[in-house]
Amino acid sequence: MCDLDTERDNDVWLTRRGFVGLGLAAAMLPTGAFAAELVKSDVQVTTPDGAADAYFVHPASGKHPAVVIWPDILGLRPALRGMGERLAAEGYAVLVMNPYYRKAKAPVVPEGASFRDPAIRELVMPMKQALTADTTRRDIRAAVTWLDAQAAVDTAKGVGTQGYCMGGPMVLWSAAEVPERIRAAATFHGGGLATSAPDSPHLGIPKMKGRALIAIAANDDEREPETKDTLRKAFAAASIPAEIEVYAGTQHGWCPPDSAVYDATSAERAWTRLLALYRDAL
Repeated sequence: MCDLDTERDNDVWLTRRGFVGLGLAAAMLPTGAFAAELVKSDVQVTTPDGAADAYFVHPASGKHPAVVIWPDILGLRPALRGMGERLAAEGYAVLVMNPYYRKAKAPVVPEGASFRDPAIRELVMPMKQALTADTTRRDIRAAVTWLDAQAAVDTAKGVGTQGYCMGGPMVLWSAAEVPERIRAAATFHGGGLATSAPDSPHLGIPKMKGRALIAIAANDDEREPETKDTLRKAFAAASIPAEIEVYAGTQHGWCPPDSAVYDATSAERAWTRLLALYRDAL
């Protein structure tokens, strides 16, 4: 997904719905038990391809399960930082990656940027297209190694990983690459999770351990109705518990609070399912 056809779908939906505002501040506000005392830092993770800039946030005291967040096509930006902070407030040590570090440091787009803007598409599409299963595998190995060396991380607990849009495939590739540590995988309106390509993310499911959550946008499902069935069969064959659901009425991109198609009700329901996944699996 993250393509022009999807954007046209979203434009039609926005026209019918009318613009009602994003509710960004409320959606980014940390409200968990650790919200008052979070440690926030910009960090660099050494990978085989260079130094990846990332955002690391965790409770000020104690050790906590680690989570790696893969952003959508607009990359690491204030909205994704806020999502990381909100998760950290629930008791997690969260690393939000800049997947574009090989080309540029985050943020790669100005605040408030939209993928519907031709200039933004021209900027980010080449960087997205340079990302592969192999780049993700190298990056997740480095990210988990970095996290396991941090005092705030409880290495006795499993690691979680979650991703949005283009981050969806990265989640499945990650979980298959580091199954000895990653025990929870969550994708939200992820594109290209099951394809005919030899490196299709779903082909790594037999290597995974733990649990999975696959939250699918309604218009993505309309375009690719077979994807959910392919994923269900793959997870069942691997005996991996997986919650796979099409979120009725949602558009591709509905979870990040700075998205034009942000759906607060569905995003909050997806958030509660994410917390349940981590509570059970990590």
